[in-house]
Amino acid sequence: MTDFSSKAYEGTVLHQRLRPQGHRFTYRLFSLLIDLDELPLLDKSLRLFSRNRFNLFSFHDRDYGGEGCTDTAVNVRGLLTGMGFGEACAKIFVLCYPRILGYVFNPISTYFCHDSAGELKLIVYEVTNTHYERKWYVIPAEARSERTYAHSCDKEMYVSPFTTPTGRYDFRIVAPGKDVFIGIDLVEADGRTLATHFRGVERKLTDGRLLLVEVKGAHLATTVDTQDKVACATIWAQATGNGFVLVVGGDVAAIDDALG
Repeated sequence: MTDFSSKAYEGTVLHQRLRPQGHRFTYRLFSLLIDLDELPLLDKSLRLFSRNRFNLFSFHDRDYGGEGCTDTAVNVRGLLTGMGFGEACAKIFVLCYPRILGYVFNPISTYFCHDSAGELKLIVYEVTNTHYERKWYVIPAEARSERTYAHSCDKEMYVSPFTTPTGRYDFRIVAPGKDVFIGIDLVEADGRTLATHFRGVERKLTDGRLLLVEVKGAHLATTVDTQDKVACATIWAQATGNGFVLVVGGDVAAIDDALG
């Protein structure tokens, strides 16, 4: 069995809206940490994962750069080199949500960009809204402690009807290792509006793990998009007084240690 540098992470997402109406939910989620240069090997070696082809799980380059993107590694390296960050392009990993049975909703993909000595130099956030508009936030990686980073940047794209088009993102990151943490707060003129994070535990990327994730249901197709729509509908009902009822299916029991 091939031991990939790419990994899987199983964990939970917290999504807490603080304004205009308080609402909070959590759910299980599965992400992939993809070594962009390893994509051809993953496509060749895994039966349940493909690149730019239909499968149970798949990585499509156009999901990470738009319709014209045919090679994410080339696209990201071109972007960073054009900004003067060519030294940070030796090894690039992206923490992302794959397609499941051809479907994807990828609100944020996080790129960890290393130099030739293996030092993390940049963290790049590719934010995509529900209109499939995208914005890249490129931030130097200055560690507060081992694997821990914190930084901020101005919000430059409309994302949600419950937030203003402008504001500030505050990021808190634990870089991928045995675990990973991606925390993002949105701060607007009247204070913090939204707090979100993903906290995951590293798993080996194998066909067995992919199959187990599908059985457990800890994946994108039944979580991110559904939960976001349920949250929006719930907030709308609370804010307007509309009395409609939401019915959401039950969860599947976790099988945390089945494949190590």
